[in-house]
Amino acid sequence: MKNLAIITARGGSKRIPRKNIKDFMGKPMIAYAIDACIDSKIFDEIMVSTDDNEIATIANNLGASVPFMRSAQNSDDYATTNDVLQEVLKCYKERGIQPENICCVYPCVPFLNGQILRDAYDRFISSKADGLTPVVKFSFPIQRAFRIVDGFLRYNEPKNAPKRSQDLEPMYHDAGMFYFHKASCLNSDNVVPYIIDESLAQDIDTMEDWNMAMMKFKVKNEL
Repeated sequence: MKNLAIITARGGSKRIPRKNIKDFMGKPMIAYAIDACIDSKIFDEIMVSTDDNEIATIANNLGASVPFMRSAQNSDDYATTNDVLQEVLKCYKERGIQPENICCVYPCVPFLNGQILRDAYDRFISSKADGLTPVVKFSFPIQRAFRIVDGFLRYNEPKNAPKRSQDLEPMYHDAGMFYFHKASCLNSDNVVPYIIDESLAQDIDTMEDWNMAMMKFKVKNEL
């Protein structure tokens, strides 16, 4: 197998109950991740790693596979994405399958589409790097960030206080959407960026985030 998409969708979500399959603008949230992977036409298999039978059923109905259920050990609040990916690769290896590349896709990505995944994959392959991470530029220079010390504002880096914004190096943060990796190099530092527009990235951890994502979706799709 050359390319495997792994959508990580456990059942437990405390701040937004059942958020991975909660209806978002007419579809289960996870449908956007699955549809993007299908539309990209770059994956030999699109699998969902979950501990939840309802999520598994919905994922199968949407065109993804759930060849095995996630272990209880990797389904609690302390399991990392890397833990989940390692478990998936181990289970595939036990079945005699070893993908060359994987793409970890988070389940709450309503702005992801097949074109973004294809472009990112092309960049990943052409770079010959071990991984690719989508990033978003900070809208305000983080070098001029404040700290609160004993109730008072203090520049975190005072030397940057008098500098013009345009003279400061652009800084980026993880878009939290997907990651490409060579399956044999999950923990490599040889990772290239793929810059995502801020309008396409949205953390969805609280209902405020969820409502913001709906507003952005309506604007983007002129609804």
